[in-house]
Amino acid sequence: MIAVLLAAGLAALVAGAGLLVRGASKLAAGLGVPPLIVGLTLVAYGTSAPELAVSLRAAASDQSGLALGNVVGSNIFNVFFVLGASALLRPLVVSLRLVRRDVWIMIGASALLIALGLDGRLGRPDGAVLTAAILLYTAMTIRGARGGDPAPPGETSTGGGGRAWLIQGALTVAGVALLVLGSRWLVEGASAVARALSMSELLIGLTIVAAGTSLPEAATSLFAALRGERDIAVGNVVGSNIFNILGILGPAALLAPRGIDVPAPALGLDLPLALAAAVACLPIFFTGGRIARWEGCFFLACYAAYVWLLVRLATAPPPGSLVIGYLALVVLIPAAALAAGLIRTRR
Repeated sequence: MIAVLLAAGLAALVAGAGLLVRGASKLAAGLGVPPLIVGLTLVAYGTSAPELAVSLRAAASDQSGLALGNVVGSNIFNVFFVLGASALLRPLVVSLRLVRRDVWIMIGASALLIALGLDGRLGRPDGAVLTAAILLYTAMTIRGARGGDPAPPGETSTGGGGRAWLIQGALTVAGVALLVLGSRWLVEGASAVARALSMSELLIGLTIVAAGTSLPEAATSLFAALRGERDIAVGNVVGSNIFNILGILGPAALLAPRGIDVPAPALGLDLPLALAAAVACLPIFFTGGRIARWEGCFFLACYAAYVWLLVRLATAPPPGSLVIGYLALVVLIPAAALAAGLIRTRR
């Protein structure tokens, strides 16, 4: 039964990613909307549906730790694993518009989350601030589509009028549905395997749940990179990270009976690492306008180090050297990204 769940989840993710990227890119061309806008909104929000479902369910059940860990872990996974693996498949060209505004918003949202959580809790006022921020960001993004780069000549129509747009819209919705269903099956199957291996619930939440609910972003960005839809591949990650913080933790904090607890370990380690991951994007994006394959390998190595440290911290008392190494990782990641971008610029 577990093997069937895993296989069915993987198949649904692959099929859903294909439908979503195809439908969204065709809609973008047919409506004259830049693919980056679609990646930052429709695709990003759609692939964040598993995180939304898990975090809202957890918040309603007064499991605030799961709601917070799911979002923070997913954001770290999106930058280091999804962007890293996508760039490894095909170097990603980064839109200047993305650097000028949206990456800064991702960094600002990560910093805002830390600031709001300094008192140890995200209450309803904090949730209202985050929810208002995602509404403002969405409105700004849609309005900015009017001034974005137009679709390539000859691709401003889907070729069948309203019926063709309806078909592409249906494909997009079907893709999102398959992604949500597939990620649910995969998370359930992987969690069953983890319990059979006697892994702790905390470790399951920090690794399997966060990575499992991010599988739609991974599948979509990897598939988009292979198809050459690089704006969708990068915009999906940035938009998803913004939505995860503002559009998921905001409503979750409003829904949770006692708000969302922000424990000291998360405030001291995981939240700063999520911020460092966001900051690491800026120098690479800004100085070179692209993510090279070797930079994708660097991101993947960062995620491997993060998972290794998580396992060590969860399975053994944290020695001082391990904590220092973890904190050093938070500082070294953006510093190394800056150095990489500057080296490429000089070349």
